[in-house]
Amino acid sequence: MQYIAPLAKLIEQFRRLPGIGPKTAVRLAYHVLAMEKDQAKAFAEAIIEAKDKIGYCSVCFNLTDCDPCRICRSEERDGSLICVVEEPRDIAAMERTREYRGFYHVLHGSLSPLDGVGPDDLRLKELLERMRDGKVVEVIMATNPDVEGEATAMYVARLLKPLGIKVTRIGHGLPVGGDLEYADEVTLSKALENRREM
Repeated sequence: MQYIAPLAKLIEQFRRLPGIGPKTAVRLAYHVLAMEKDQAKAFAEAIIEAKDKIGYCSVCFNLTDCDPCRICRSEERDGSLICVVEEPRDIAAMERTREYRGFYHVLHGSLSPLDGVGPDDLRLKELLERMRDGKVVEVIMATNPDVEGEATAMYVARLLKPLGIKVTRIGHGLPVGGDLEYADEVTLSKALENRREM
């Protein structure tokens, strides 16, 4: 269908977002057009403000509006622990648990030779630099449980082992409330591998 130029431009911008297909882009564009003008303006200003004010922490590379970020500035956190994640959104997931009290390091991706992502494309040098002061005792690898995440966790473990730093991996397996009959073989295998004594 042919759309008038301003609407077509708006649809095209929504289509550039990940996970947004043609139909969703059209629906979002029409939703924006149905907004009151001040709502649409506030929406646009929020996008511009986020782009202007958010950057990366110079310590952990999380998204932040101050440098270093609030987590890295916290004196209540355990400086002997660093949790390594792939993306900034992974920190938000870890923080929701309210269980982890250490610091973080964001790699901004995972090793993926097929996609041309190698060690130099990740924040690995900066992670190694953080190990120099000798305060870090354990690094928890919280990369995704896929081929790239596992390869990244193994690579980081090999980098850190010679430094005498304990490297652990978050457990993977069955979700709470999940049924065994619906779990795939890999998930069940990981659940068995990561079992613990009761």
